[in-house]
Amino acid sequence: MTSRKKRAARVGLFIFLLLSCLGGLLAFVVLVDIPNRVAERFGPPAEELSLPERLYYAWALFLNESKLHAPSNVEDDKVIFTIGNDEPTSVIIQRLKQSRLIQNEEAFRILLVYSGLDRGIKAGQYELSPTMNGIQVAHVLQKGGRVEITVTILPGWRAEEIAQALRLSGLLESESQFLKIVRQPPAWEVLKTLDYPLSLEGFLMPGTYIFRRGMTVEQIIAQMVERFAQTLTPEIREGFARQGLSLYQGVILASIVEREGIVKEEYPLIASVFLNRLRAGMKLDSDPTVQYALGYDAHLNTWWKNPLKSEDFKINSPYNTYINTGLPPTPICNPGLEALQAVANPAQTSYYYFRAQCDQSGRHVFSETYEQHLSEACP
Repeated sequence: MTSRKKRAARVGLFIFLLLSCLGGLLAFVVLVDIPNRVAERFGPPAEELSLPERLYYAWALFLNESKLHAPSNVEDDKVIFTIGNDEPTSVIIQRLKQSRLIQNEEAFRILLVYSGLDRGIKAGQYELSPTMNGIQVAHVLQKGGRVEITVTILPGWRAEEIAQALRLSGLLESESQFLKIVRQPPAWEVLKTLDYPLSLEGFLMPGTYIFRRGMTVEQIIAQMVERFAQTLTPEIREGFARQGLSLYQGVILASIVEREGIVKEEYPLIASVFLNRLRAGMKLDSDPTVQYALGYDAHLNTWWKNPLKSEDFKINSPYNTYINTGLPPTPICNPGLEALQAVANPAQTSYYYFRAQCDQSGRHVFSETYEQHLSEACP
């Protein structure tokens, strides 16, 4: 039996004997009142604690609370406190004391055991200050390490997928605020250079980002939009214009190319097909636009339903390019650099059709006529 469990068992036996002697009022105080008070201030005890342990640590925390409220020092020098992999909690507490980040080691240990943090402090970097009290230090440790968080946004993700990745990384408490800003952009200066898009879908540049914990949602989104603006070089803008596309139209088409292509070297060919169809007044007939219109598929747990059924192509949506001519009203995802460049500098072809090869390679077969297109169907 561990020393913690031995101590809790002894205290449990003592409480039992004491209650047997003193009766109901003391039973209420010991079993209900004090634990409730502690739970109101510090949250519920860790689930893995036994009943005697919960009582013991609730009482111990109640008696030591005053030692947790005072900061260790009045100086406001923030420090980066690093916790190593598998570092024992006792060593972490000792180093916190030596670094003047906590005032009382035993009181802090009691708080960690009560909350379950004694078993779950994650390795990483924590931004702490001597002006924090023990409770505030514990809250920082509870949120997990890493002052800086690395997040990779993949090309072809729609805004909802980006929001989920940011939330799972611990940067967002809720995805809804992120999506609200994407759909109703603030009047940022950078948006002047992007012709004031009505939505930021398509303008959240894919790539790897290092965000500081505590950044606001606006700061996170602004950093992604700033990178997009930097990526959209004069050469790409001029390329859009040569294809008869506005900046926004170029981004919309790039988002379709991004979702249609798998092998990046085919992107210019795919772009050429859609540009040829636009110039001929043909519908784009792009499956990803239907997938975007359908939205989240709870059964398949994806935003990009695949395979599509025949009834899916009949969905009444401005994004359905099987029933509407021209481009959809907004981008359908956030394209990467290769897709943007492909639209700005497409291959010069007479192709109007393409379909996936039958070898599962991700490549496509391109055709000039519908008859040729049909003949390339997989057996």
